[in-house]
Amino acid sequence: MINKDEWLVVGFITSCHGIKGQLKVKSLSDFEERFTEKGIRWIQKENEPPSKRKLISGFKQPGKETFIIKLQGIDTREHAEQLKKHKILVKANKLPELNKEEFHLMELINLKVKIFENDELKIIGQVVNLQNENNNLLVIELFKNQKKVLIPFVNEIVPLLDLKNNFLIINPPKGLLDL
Repeated sequence: MINKDEWLVVGFITSCHGIKGQLKVKSLSDFEERFTEKGIRWIQKENEPPSKRKLISGFKQPGKETFIIKLQGIDTREHAEQLKKHKILVKANKLPELNKEEFHLMELINLKVKIFENDELKIIGQVVNLQNENNNLLVIELFKNQKKVLIPFVNEIVPLLDLKNNFLIINPPKGLLDL
């Protein structure tokens, strides 16, 4: 379960866009309004405390998972350069309501990972993180050797997700857990 007092990363500022302080943002969210609707946003550099900024405008780049945003007070390319690699955050208690069968990716953290082995279900690890470059990847720490492996979060490999009982089942291709 998500701790309602923690910050969740919903995007990364990757670069500048133009000369008037616009920023290119890589989205980690399914909610486009986080980058398009005006209002207060929180940004964070590395592990510094988050700072409040006002989003003035934003739009999604056609055919991409990136947004171009404008923050109040960031009016030059030089100002924008200083925000590269900053994270865009939301408070966990500000997450949008979802339909019954939907979930937030952050709810996958700490789920036990089970696998069918010799016709029985065994716990082999735990989800410790998520990566989202081009695809959603689960970072799973295996209990047998504390090795971390990346598992694509797709139906073919993760056929069952049970948030109520705190586990998921994986069906990895041969050798995926040995990489």
